[in-house]
Amino acid sequence: MVPSLDVLDRLSRALGVDEVTRDEVRELLAAVEAAADSDGDGSAGATLDEAIRGARLVRSFQCIVLPAMLQSAEYARHVFESAPRVDVEAVGRAVAARVERQSVLYEPGRESVFVLTEAVLRTWPGTPALMLAQLDRLLAVESLSTVRLGVIPWDRPVPLMPRHGFTLCDRRAVVVEAFRGERVSVEPDDLAAYEEQFARFEGAAVFGAEVRELLLRVMKEFRGLADSATR
Repeated sequence: MVPSLDVLDRLSRALGVDEVTRDEVRELLAAVEAAADSDGDGSAGATLDEAIRGARLVRSFQCIVLPAMLQSAEYARHVFESAPRVDVEAVGRAVAARVERQSVLYEPGRESVFVLTEAVLRTWPGTPALMLAQLDRLLAVESLSTVRLGVIPWDRPVPLMPRHGFTLCDRRAVVVEAFRGERVSVEPDDLAAYEEQFARFEGAAVFGAEVRELLLRVMKEFRGLADSATR
């Protein structure tokens, strides 16, 4: 069994492992997870999901795809099916595992902050009906006391040009997401750089009533698309 980052750190503390060795073990874990991710056995996304599950503070920025913890089952299915070298038979298991891991959003003592560009809401797979259900889920999650959901509207300039999504897990690891997989880094310089970037994106986003208004406006547009498709 491969432990989550949280379990690994707890074991290291319990065993009195020094910080240098602890960093080496974290890097080994990242390498094992990356190797599993590249096998094409349907485990795409498992690295990110497990890293999130072991964190008490999650901060995720996305510019194209919805954060893993906010994806509906059908949206997640499209994400997994579009991965390189996907094993179609394993997609169902991967979707079920992702949805199950989303239960951490409701756990007291955890905090999740998600920042998206408006492009994420308008880059959609499947059908307008799928996105209507997905946007409805975002509205429900946004109301949770353990979650902050922000969106950078298209009519605002971004503070820096985003190149890919990333997720900070506590202040110990960052998962950098690319088309061909995920890379986990525990390097202090990487963590500092991505924390600074996240803070800038977060500062440009709208939250609360403004983000709900934006979501409802996008839902109205998808309803129009759905109505046009049925005519």
